[in-house]
Amino acid sequence: MDELPGAFGTSASLALRFGQTIFSLASIFFMCLDVAFFTYTSFWSQIGYGIQFKLVLRCFLVTVMGLVIPWSITLIVVDAYSVFIKCLPRQPKILLVIIVGDLVLSFLLLAAASSTASVTTVLLAAKGYCTAKPCSRYQLSAAMAFFSWFLSLASSLFNLWLLPSL
Repeated sequence: MDELPGAFGTSASLALRFGQTIFSLASIFFMCLDVAFFTYTSFWSQIGYGIQFKLVLRCFLVTVMGLVIPWSITLIVVDAYSVFIKCLPRQPKILLVIIVGDLVLSFLLLAAASSTASVTTVLLAAKGYCTAKPCSRYQLSAAMAFFSWFLSLASSLFNLWLLPSL
């Protein structure tokens, strides 16, 4: 079987995962760099459901990055093991779990990056709600999330392409 560049267990997959992790860490860093990001209702809100019950929703992007970073680091370890030991874990069930996990996380990443970018654009347009410095950090965070999404989707598509050959 030919080795597809970017498929699970290759050095290109290791590079994709490493890039995805770096961009995800950068995104969460830029979002959390400003301690006041929870003061904007678009990023943080309280929703009441009945008499004394409040559900606190934290930033969607930070939550998604909290899922993406451990997933990426786990797959970095597996890819590094596969590359250095030359043992490719190519079972269809394992690959299917990785494909589904990547697809779900890539769509969550796209949603989080898009919502962060759109809210930041609205806050910048409505002068007075967000100063230039925090909003530029939010825009940078959204850009890093888009880069992470692109790498996650690419990895998922490479693995999806490999699945029928197994």
